[in-house]
Amino acid sequence: MWIASERRSASRWIVPGLILVTGVAVAAVLAVDDRMTTGLIAGGVLAGYALLLSTRRNESGRSSGGAYGGHRSRAQLRAAAVTGDLVTVALVGAVVVEALRGGEILPYAWPAALAGVVYGVTALFGDSGL
Repeated sequence: MWIASERRSASRWIVPGLILVTGVAVAAVLAVDDRMTTGLIAGGVLAGYALLLSTRRNESGRSSGGAYGGHRSRAQLRAAAVTGDLVTVALVGAVVVEALRGGEILPYAWPAALAGVVYGVTALFGDSGL
């Protein structure tokens, strides 16, 4: 039911909100340091990660059991999700660290953007048998 307390809770927005605020802060710090493009890219990567986290708050705990292999299938799905999450965190972290250090961020920004696009396409069309 849409009025259930867990759907209205502000605590589910704390982490995405902190990530978004961090993105704005990183972009501002880099803009003050006269690195506007790098700041916009790093801020955009963090904003995209905040969006990813906020949309995942709405995912249901659907299982892929039954005809698709039961427990083993769920374990593989969970392992793939954790792997994707860790790679995404590593890429986002690398963009932020390299941006703040003054290093090259494009080798990390492109894979981070690709991960966001793949997640978005999969979330939109994943159940349609694309």
